[in-house]
Formats: sequence, structure tokens, C-alpha cells
Amino acid sequence: MKKGLLILVALITIAAVALQLKPVKKAVDMVAAVVETPGLINKDSLTIATRVNAPKDYKRVNYPKGSFEDYLRNYTLKPFESKIINYDNTEYFWQGGHIGILEVPVPKNGLQQCADALMRMRSEYLWDSNRKDEIGFNFTSGHYCSWQKYAEGYRPKINGNKVTFQKKANADFSKSNFYKYLNLIYMYSGTLSLFNELESVKAKDLKIGDMLIKGGSPGHIVILADEVVNEEGKKLFLLVQGNTPAQSVHLVKNLEDNVISPWYQLEDDVVVSVSNYTFSSSKFVRFK
Repeated sequence: MKKGLLILVALITIAAVALQLKPVKKAVDMVAAVVETPGLINKDSLTIATRVNAPKDYKRVNYPKGSFEDYLRNYTLKPFESKIINYDNTEYFWQGGHIGILEVPVPKNGLQQCADALMRMRSEYLWDSNRKDEIGFNFTSGHYCSWQKYAEGYRPKINGNKVTFQKKANADFSKSNFYKYLNLIYMYSGTLSLFNELESVKAKDLKIGDMLIKGGSPGHIVILADEVVNEEGKKLFLLVQGNTPAQSVHLVKNLEDNVISPWYQLEDDVVVSVSNYTFSSSKFVRFK
């Protein structure tokens, strides 16, 4: 017993030094994260839901099979310790901010950046669910561009902020043409268009599939990929992001709270930090 106590004291001391003598409570929390919750990450598991366990006293929120929420939490991951790879096949300079890489291909053209990766995931879900007529996004100009019209052969003619659509190609409803459509969306849509287009959501109403977004250049966006709740109704979420430059879509760590990482507690109008970005003056939004 005394030996165990000495080890715990030593761990607290080391943590305090590492934090440059910040408040001892935070050092204690870091030690507690190591001692009390060693099982949050399952390194051998290959989906979001199985890679990350619910924290103590929390349980996963149930969603219908086949829903977008169910689709996201069961998204396939690459093996643990897979690296974030840029579109040009180079390694991202920092590999310390994630605990999983999603099986989302990264095109070599460099177009599939942070918002684009999430629009792709939403579009692929609608495609796989036979809801192709719902696939469509606004350009930053505000003009709506649907997969249905693109497949019918309509292409945008862009003149400054003015956009018209003209029939210029033969109808093609193939999967390969679908990815050409997405490349068009990547070019003319992004965080600013999604920020302006999508419905705002309050933190108390958040669910899997909602997003935290800051529109602009540069802006950023992350999507809520899993959700747990305790008996008091307090919810925690897992966050997934793409990035700029275009790179592997990944499940992020919570670098601000080691006790619950990689889970996040989300509230309205607060600063939220992910591995490469700090959200402020941002909002939560939901796909249509």
C-alpha cells in the first residue's frame, strides 16, 4: 500500500514539472487519466465505436441502424498508429494529435480539404443509402449545385459572383462521375459556404453528424462522430476532421482534457482546441 502511494506521489510530481508547475490539480487529473482510465483506447479495433470506449459512468446514445449517426460511429479506421498522410503522399509534420485514421481516400489533386472531406462523407452516406437526390451543396456565391443536375449534364458557368447552369454534357449517373461532381464542389464550396448555408444548432441539442465550424479563409470544421451520455444528461463527443493541406481524415485527441480524451464536452460560445486549430466565434451546424 505504501509502495503504491509513493508511486502515485512520484507520478504527480513528474506531471507537475512537465506542466511547468501549473496548478497541482491539473497534474493530479493527468495522473488520474493514466491510473483510472487506461482502457479508453482499443488499439486493435478498426471502427470509431470500437476504437474508443465510453468513459466511466457514460454510455453510448442509441441511434437507428442505417442512420447517418450510426454510419459515422461505425466508420472504418486504419490500423492503430497509422500516420496522417498529405495529398502528395508526404507525412504530415505532426502526428501527435490523433488516435485513428479514417478510411477516406485522399485525392492527389489536393482539393479535398477540411470541409470537403466532411461533404464527401455526407455525400457517400446519401449515395450508399439510395438518397442520391439529396446530394447538393451551395457554392460560396450562394448558388445551389446538386448531384442530380450535374449527372444530367448541367455545368456551372461562373462569372464573378454570378453563376448559371447550362446543359453541356451527356447524362452520366455513374460513381466515377459522382467523384468528378465532388471535385467541383471542393473547388467552389467550403467552410464559408457551409457556415452560411447550414442550420445552426445549440449545444444542448447536439448529436452525431453535427459540426463545429468557423467559416472563412482560413476557417475550419470538425464533425461529431460519436456520442455518450451519463445519468445526469451530460454528453461527450468524439471529433473527426480533415485538414488543409488535404490529408488523411482523422479522429482527434482532446489535448486540453487528458481525463476524458479523446472525448470532448461541448458548449455554446466557448473556445474549443483541436490538434491544429482553436475555434472561437464559431457555431454548431447540421447537414440538411
